[in-house]
Amino acid sequence: MSTRLLTHLRHVDLAVPDYAKQLDFYAGVWGLTRVSEDDGIAFLAAEGSPEQYVIRLRQADDKRLDLISYGAATPADVDTLAEHLLASGVQLITRPDTLPTPGGGYGFRFFDVDGRTVEVSSDVAVRAHRRIEERESVPVRLSHVVVNSPDITRTRRWYEQHLGFALSDTIGAPHTGDVMNFMRISSQHHSLGIAAGPHASIHHVSFELRGLDEFMRGTGRLLRSGARLAWGPGRHLAGDNTFSYFFDPHGNTVEYTTEMEELDEDTWHPHHYTFLDEEVSDQWGTANAMNEPLAKELHNDVDRGLFIAPPV
Repeated sequence: MSTRLLTHLRHVDLAVPDYAKQLDFYAGVWGLTRVSEDDGIAFLAAEGSPEQYVIRLRQADDKRLDLISYGAATPADVDTLAEHLLASGVQLITRPDTLPTPGGGYGFRFFDVDGRTVEVSSDVAVRAHRRIEERESVPVRLSHVVVNSPDITRTRRWYEQHLGFALSDTIGAPHTGDVMNFMRISSQHHSLGIAAGPHASIHHVSFELRGLDEFMRGTGRLLRSGARLAWGPGRHLAGDNTFSYFFDPHGNTVEYTTEMEELDEDTWHPHHYTFLDEEVSDQWGTANAMNEPLAKELHNDVDRGLFIAPPV
């Protein structure tokens, strides 16, 4: 799609068997704010974000990614995108209409090439939010989401063709081929990452903190809580952002980050980095080494929700 209609990442919705434990984690040590809850569904906001919520949790028998939600500027843009997807043979789950979720808005849902549910919406009411203060180590906003795909080139091309994403950088190596594509819909280096994996699943969900001090304080709080650190703290080369990855109670990976690179889209040319260079993974050299067992854990479980629309 030549015209970019998406503006930003709104929220990521997860379904989990142990709903209470997951809710305690995100509304507790992770630092999100519980804004609404009803009959096994909870909506959690980031205090610094105008979005109504950045994570939705749903009680379910199977662990799955329910959906990834992106914003559009106007209802007309929502309609234009829906028409484009229909004309291109993309399977729509719903047609553009008023949304029943907190903040309302106008949007629709569809399946991406791997079977994930994606939602696009406009005119969602702005949530009352606030400035995050110095040393306050709670998420300011949702930063980005990374998904696993068995064919990252196909998935990248689909997002470029249908949703107007642009490639910012790629990581790979001669013996593996490409293993990560970083995709953008704004000057932010990436709001979507596509990682090579044996199956489609969620790789990680990332939350922006106020600054380096808040990032380290948040990392320390998670460590003291007994949450399992997967990887970090460190600083990536692609995106130049910091990272501390933790596993949530159901084995999904969540990240604290800050200082994501803002690039000049008119002059930017994608890099092709090799992960054989240690500075690509971690410029600081402070994180634990990425190894094959850890990489397999980051592939997560097979997503049980592919090409199955969430019930709500």
